[in-house]
Amino acid sequence: MSRSWRVFRRMQDSAFLVGVLIYAAAAVYAWTVLPGAAVFKLQRMVLFPGVYFLATLLIPLAAPPVRRMLRTHLWIAFRTGFGQSVISVLVVVLILAGFAAFIILDTANAAHSGRGFPESAFAAYAAGIGVLLAQALLVRRIERDPVLRPSIERAA
Repeated sequence: MSRSWRVFRRMQDSAFLVGVLIYAAAAVYAWTVLPGAAVFKLQRMVLFPGVYFLATLLIPLAAPPVRRMLRTHLWIAFRTGFGQSVISVLVVVLILAGFAAFIILDTANAAHSGRGFPESAFAAYAAGIGVLLAQALLVRRIERDPVLRPSIERAA
């Protein structure tokens, strides 16, 4: 594999892992500031968002039209150098940090205003993590594609 492909693949893996770590940090924060029983919190932070995570993970892997669109997106991203430069990596980190700020602020607002549990923020973030994992898995499928592999190996 070319160096640029390895960097791109590592970027996909890293984006997923950073997303998971941010979600875990947000869940720990929410656990400490939001009222409710442990079962209630587990439902709202793990079980219900887990449905969204699984949906956004499985749909791109199981539905051929969605898989083709995501594979095309990944291939174009690779060919244009996204995920291989410092700037593009910073863009991804800033996007993830922005969503992290949203989930933290939404949780803080819910804790201080008593408006209820911010399950939509957790569900949306979990859905995003599902897409990130789907991308990381599809990158491995792309590199095994006999049509694309020569282009991957020749990439600068």
